[in-house]
Amino acid sequence: MKIAIGADHGGYRLKDEIVPFLLSLGHEVEDLGCDCAQSVDYPDYALPVAERVASGQAERGILICGTGIGMSIAANKVKGIRCALVHDMFTAQATRDHNDTNVLALGERVIGPGLALEIVRIWLETPFSNGERHVNRIGKVTQIEEQYAERA
Repeated sequence: MKIAIGADHGGYRLKDEIVPFLLSLGHEVEDLGCDCAQSVDYPDYALPVAERVASGQAERGILICGTGIGMSIAANKVKGIRCALVHDMFTAQATRDHNDTNVLALGERVIGPGLALEIVRIWLETPFSNGERHVNRIGKVTQIEEQYAERA
């Protein structure tokens, strides 16, 4: 699977732990930065990752900042993105199983690298259930997205 990954200054250390883990699992990784502790703006990294996923250039995306909040907000502005902020293994599984999320947001200042790698593994390995109720709910979210895109 091709995975686009990006982080700001608050998440680059965790990104540097996740990238080799993804490669060890056999995934192709496109690292879109950043690679420094110097303050940068999270939307500048969330947007390219979200665009890669929305366009099909990447199958999934992973975003990391200090809390994961800013990255998830920014990514979810891109049409077709369903980004979930995850800090535990249960929601890593549930967000794939129920919501068919295509971008994962993590907070480096919230979780440690061991938990982060387990969350990533679970999120990547969990398929969407394709349950009728979940498909219907995602369809409703897509309708909302399209409705507000028309107004812009």
